[in-house]
Amino acid sequence: MAALNDEQTMLRDMVREWADNESPVTAFRQMRNAAPAEGYDPTAWATMAEMGLAGIVIPEEFGGTAFGYLSLGLVLEQLGRNLAASPLASTSAAASAIVLGGSADDKAKWLPKIATGEVVATLAIDEGPNHDPTKVTTSVTDGKLSGTKAFVAEGDSAGLFIVSATDGLYLVDAAAGGVTRSTRKMADARSHAEVAFNAAPATKLDVGTQAIIDRATAASCAEMLGLAVRAFETTNDYLKTRVQFGQVLSTFQALQHRMAKMFTELELMRSVVEGALEAIDSGRSDVDQAVCLAKAVASETSRLVSREMVQLHGGIGMTDEYDAGFYIKRAAVLETMWGSASYHRERFARLNGY
Repeated sequence: MAALNDEQTMLRDMVREWADNESPVTAFRQMRNAAPAEGYDPTAWATMAEMGLAGIVIPEEFGGTAFGYLSLGLVLEQLGRNLAASPLASTSAAASAIVLGGSADDKAKWLPKIATGEVVATLAIDEGPNHDPTKVTTSVTDGKLSGTKAFVAEGDSAGLFIVSATDGLYLVDAAAGGVTRSTRKMADARSHAEVAFNAAPATKLDVGTQAIIDRATAASCAEMLGLAVRAFETTNDYLKTRVQFGQVLSTFQALQHRMAKMFTELELMRSVVEGALEAIDSGRSDVDQAVCLAKAVASETSRLVSREMVQLHGGIGMTDEYDAGFYIKRAAVLETMWGSASYHRERFARLNGY
């Protein structure tokens, strides 16, 4: 477990209290039923921005707090516990691309707007159903970008896109024209859009594509950690109260073994996820390997715990009236986002010369 300073502890506790009181799973259910075009509650997002959450990875000179990726991970973990829908992960990764590779004018124009929540930004990387940043056909000619990106998270509402092309990352203002969105419905009821760029004005960023993808991947791992921990806690509480065959379910040794396995896997998951976030903050040379390890473990553990949540709740776990289905659906989407466990195991092997 990462050693948190006083500011990080206060931030974590503040966000957890807000999420439990103002954005519980019932709020996600209401959002799902209302099906807003944004894929999240704009009022809740405005509140998060007022709390300073939108500017966690943005320097203070541009209206952010510069708390870093471990702090961002703490926030996403707490939001993930309640499946709180927000564009925070996507916006933070996109903001990092501008911080690391944008010109002085780009930073002055966009970072303050992102920090206040005025602009939602996101990454547009993959062009197929599976994550593979090497398969890119999007190109730029005379400052105009053309190509199509599949399943762009927060693509329905983003005002700013960080787009991968054959020669690197580009910044695209949706309001400048040349951007067409097509909503894609997925199991988690969140925003996923296919975005087509047709001669859209674009500005080159001086930062590597993979460095930004790694940041987005680490952020998704933090959300998966919160999701998995809450799924485990909810299941554990249920087993302690549900009576079957005249006995409380938690007294059955077979179920105790299953819960013990999940607990140990969650501890390992927390270690590698926080390790990846700390690696980003400290600028370590092995960020890529740390992120691979985190995503592989996070994908497998969140799948295990969310499926066990459904199974151990029995019949009610299969119903829409119960929350277990929300957790397994979001876990399935996050598992494939930015590469599956098998993708990152293979990448980790390649990085180590195998």
